[in-house]
Amino acid sequence: MRIRTYALAAAVVAATTAPLAFATAANAAPAAEPSPVTSDFNGDGYADLAVGVPDGAVDGKAKAGYVNLVWGGAKGLGAHGSTRITQATPEVPGTPEAGDRFGASVALVDMSGDGYAELLVGAPGEDVTGRGTDVGVVVGIGGAKKGTGPGANVAVGPSTSAAYGLSVAAADLTGDGSRDIVIGGKDEVVARTADGISTTVFEGAMGGRAPVLATGDFTGDGTDDLAVAYWTVDDPFTQSHVRLWSWDAAEQSMANTWNTDNAGVTALAAGDFDGDGLDDLALGECREIADENIDDPCGPEEYTKGGGIHIHYGDAKSFGIRSQTLNQDTVGVYGRAEDGDRFGAALAVVDQNGDGRDDLLVGAPGEAIGTRAGAGAVTLLFGHSTGLVDAFGEATSVAYNQGTPKVPGAAEAGDAFGAAVATGDYDHDGSVDAAVGSPGENSASGGVWTLPHVAAAGSVALTPAKLGLPSPSTAFKYGAPLSSH
Repeated sequence: MRIRTYALAAAVVAATTAPLAFATAANAAPAAEPSPVTSDFNGDGYADLAVGVPDGAVDGKAKAGYVNLVWGGAKGLGAHGSTRITQATPEVPGTPEAGDRFGASVALVDMSGDGYAELLVGAPGEDVTGRGTDVGVVVGIGGAKKGTGPGANVAVGPSTSAAYGLSVAAADLTGDGSRDIVIGGKDEVVARTADGISTTVFEGAMGGRAPVLATGDFTGDGTDDLAVAYWTVDDPFTQSHVRLWSWDAAEQSMANTWNTDNAGVTALAAGDFDGDGLDDLALGECREIADENIDDPCGPEEYTKGGGIHIHYGDAKSFGIRSQTLNQDTVGVYGRAEDGDRFGAALAVVDQNGDGRDDLLVGAPGEAIGTRAGAGAVTLLFGHSTGLVDAFGEATSVAYNQGTPKVPGAAEAGDAFGAAVATGDYDHDGSVDAAVGSPGENSASGGVWTLPHVAAAGSVALTPAKLGLPSPSTAFKYGAPLSSH
């Protein structure tokens, strides 16, 4: 028997390099406001998609890693070709070496507002002479009409095992109109402002996992805040947090402004799900790590089965005073909550129906399709005036997998469809599309599915072989990570 539940809506009081000059494309005049298409690397007006392939070989160097830029165009992703960027690409600093894992994190964003997106790439396995092994680096590569623009190392780890580049994000954190870069490393998060100020956001044990990053204006003050999540189990002790940080102009550094303890999450996403003009924060695959049963950081325990989504809503005076929790047993959510589904392991935001409220695209790479364990699925949760669940505690959703009519391919065990998700208007028709990573496809060669208008009709499967990438049969898990717009 299947038991459906109503989502809980709770009101609780929550407790060394040069400035980023690489960001301007050659011969492009700076714009007063950022381009509305922020992930357009070649400046043709279409959003592009960056796919990190950190396990890919380059010049025979295993796991040197690369990034595949898939071009948007009038016919959408996959119809206009792609390009491969490595540390052997002209203008890109460094040299491909075994284990660099260039592409472990990717962000494609117009840093300067000149109409050309810059590509930020993390290579956490980079070795640096004089600093040690696995120091890590984040490389910034300028957009250009053809090829790549100027590139530079925008952040280099300080010492052995710093692993800079495990995660990366960009947003205007200081309110000066320019975007700043956030670097996640092993046990450290660092912010680097557009004018070259570096500030440590946080240092502490993270269990060797990449810190999870998201940015949004959660207080409505016109400046983006930074959300950071991390967790560790007995390494050396249990700690798990989701924290918000805001720029302190007086101190010229990031200040911790809000916390929720004991919450371990796999993904974060910022969007205005209730349409009130304030960004909200969605916690994906949220679960209580410390099991102290003090503050229920992810809502009631039953909502964590199979992976739960916990949302803290923006508030001009007290962020997080209102929250909601849901999972696949919530009324209106497609599917059924089962252990191992990993519902919420990947998140992306889109206003699919154009109602002024953001919707949430949720990946569940562990979802079984029939008897095929781990085939994976994605679910689109629609925003309401009250958020991702309505006043009655019900959600509205639609779901897709490789067994859905008009979605190419076949759902197979281990495909992990939904391990990564991204959104962007790749065909520039005014409606945002979705990209879904399936790194387990074809014996872990991987693939990316594009869903125009976040729907099955017209969807296309992009595999390494179809894109002409080298060694398409190699298990390099193409499709994770993906950049979002």
